[in-house]
Amino acid sequence: MSERKSYPSDLSDGQWSLIEPVITAWKDRHRSVSGHQGAYAMREIVNAILYQGRTGCQWAYL
Repeated sequence: MSERKSYPSDLSDGQWSLIEPVITAWKDRHRSVSGHQGAYAMREIVNAILYQGRTGCQWAYL
């Protein structure tokens, strides 16, 4: 996967280090029925949610 442009709404490394254990623990408790690990990194998903919240763009444009 190519590197993407960073956005002002992206989490800093320090912010990610604070919430990553919580998100990882949640993901471990909510395993996929199919066993699929997911196509996207959790940090990128959180960044997309923050971007949508900040800009108000439509989900389809993410």
